[in-house]
Formats: sequence, structure tokens, C-alpha cells
Amino acid sequence: MRALRFDRELKLIDDEPIPSLPGESLVRVLHAGICNTDLEITRGYAGFTGIPGHEFVGIVAESRNGSIVGKRVVGEINAGCGRCPDCRSGDQRHCLFRTVLGIKNRSGAFAEFLSLPDENLIEVPDSISNLEAVFVEPLAAACRILNQVDISASSNVAVVGDGKLAQLIIMVLRSTGCRLTVLGKHEPKLELASKSGALAIKIHPAGVALPHLPAELAGERFDVVVEASGSPAGLELGLNLVRPRGVLVLKSTHHGLATLDTSLVVVNEVIIVGSRCGLLAEAIELLSKRQVDVKPLVTRCMPLSDWETAFAEAASPSSLKIVLDISQVA
Repeated sequence: MRALRFDRELKLIDDEPIPSLPGESLVRVLHAGICNTDLEITRGYAGFTGIPGHEFVGIVAESRNGSIVGKRVVGEINAGCGRCPDCRSGDQRHCLFRTVLGIKNRSGAFAEFLSLPDENLIEVPDSISNLEAVFVEPLAAACRILNQVDISASSNVAVVGDGKLAQLIIMVLRSTGCRLTVLGKHEPKLELASKSGALAIKIHPAGVALPHLPAELAGERFDVVVEASGSPAGLELGLNLVRPRGVLVLKSTHHGLATLDTSLVVVNEVIIVGSRCGLLAEAIELLSKRQVDVKPLVTRCMPLSDWETAFAEAASPSSLKIVLDISQVA
């Protein structure tokens, strides 16, 4: 099969073996989205080698569960061992022995086929298009914040970042009725955030230190700050914006180390919450009920053969979501 494989560099190959794992379903990939984690993998994040990609929609081609063959599905990207306490409790997202689609010891979605356990697959309603279904996994990650942090209409919340994940987070947070501020560097993306009801503020492109922040934030501190910039600098900014005894939620993944002034954490008694994967069913419900509209986030959809252009555009500050149409194999 054709696949994008990363091993010190990303290459399109034509002779990748079709995955065949005991007890798992084979899924023919239709579309797959490029996210910041995929870009960071090409820079060395997580030490991953193999086929990246984890945001996908596809058709079940083979399965021991005949009832799902031919169904259009998305997939939980974490595959647990099935034996540890986390797996036995029904949550394999933190299994110590888990594999993660396109991220950790498991071939991903930038290929004609992928393999996942039957129980990881969820059918997509006909009301959700393929391009919308690509957003199920990152939208679930955005929903995860509300499972971890109490945010209500009385909360004063800031999102650091204006990219594709940040935009999904904004859509989800909007449902709480909270006072929402978004800080970013890109005018078109900030304009999109403002259409979701957020106060959009442009920060100085040269740095994130407080003197560079606009006057609108003079003396402003937030109950909850969500760091979704994809940059180590966003952590510093978020820590300076959260109020004493407030919550800083970390959503970014990037290759390399970030510096952190831990004295601010201690003195201000800041709660830091790491936030990763959410429940796909919650995202599917939001999409099927039209409570979020992800279509404006698609910058371009292009065939797998145009992967070089796709990754270049995905890394561009002017882009949001770039989607690979894997079904176009020619």
C-alpha cells in the first residue's frame, strides 16, 4: 500500500505492507488530518518512526466483528494492554503499555490502511461528512478540558493560541457561557475566534513577555488559561496570565523542552493540568447536533501524492487544517 513513512525524514512509499494485527480491524482510510503533533514528529517529537497520522475517517475493510464491516468509522487512538487497572476500568488512554496511532509504536493514518482494535472504532453518522469526521479526535481533545476543569458562565477564561486546536477549544468553551479571551498572532485566525464570541487580542510577534501585551490586558488575570499555542513560549505567557489559585491547562505538544518559572507556580498556588485525549462520542454528538461548525477550519484538502505541499502548508502560520484525501491514490 501507499503510505507516508517517517524515519529521520518523511517519504511517500508504494510498498508498505498492509497492517495485519491479530484480533484487530483493518480500516481503509478515506481522509486524514495533519495536526501540530504530526509536524512535531517530523522534528523528533516522541522519537517516533513509522507512519504518522491519527486524525482519520475510514471504512472498515476487515474485522472479526462482521457487523462493522463496511461501516464508516473514526477511532480512539490509544490501544491499551487490556490487563492493567486503567484498561480494566475502561480507560486505556493512560495504560502504561499502550500504543498510540501514529505517535507511539503503532502505524498511523497517513496510509491507505490502518489497524485498530474493534473496540476502538466508532461509527460515524451519515449527517457528518468525511471532512467533519476528521475533526472528531481533536474536537474530543478540546472537550476533555471540560471533563477536567470546572468552567461556568461566571468563569474568566483565556486561550493562548489561535491555531486549529485552539479554534476547537474556543468552540467547546463557548458552550459554557464563560467570558472568553483569545490571544494570538494571526489576524485572520483571531477574526475567526471573534466570530465564535471570544474577545480576540493580538500579541506582539517578537515575544510574549508582559510588556509586549496590549493595554486591554493591563492588570487582567484569568481563572483558567488554556495553553494551545503549540509553542514553548505559550507556557510562559499562560503562567503570567493565570490568577493566583487559578488553573493553567496545557494542551500543546512539541519537540524539545520548555522553561518554566516554578516560583510563580508556588507563590501563586497555580494548578497545572495536563490535558490530552477526550471521548470521541462527545465530539460526535457535538458535530451531529450541529453545535459546532468545523468546516471553516479546513484550509485545503489534497491527495496523498501532494503530501509535500500539504505538510508545508500545514506548517504555515496562515493555514488551519490541511486534510489528506487518502482515497485519491493516483
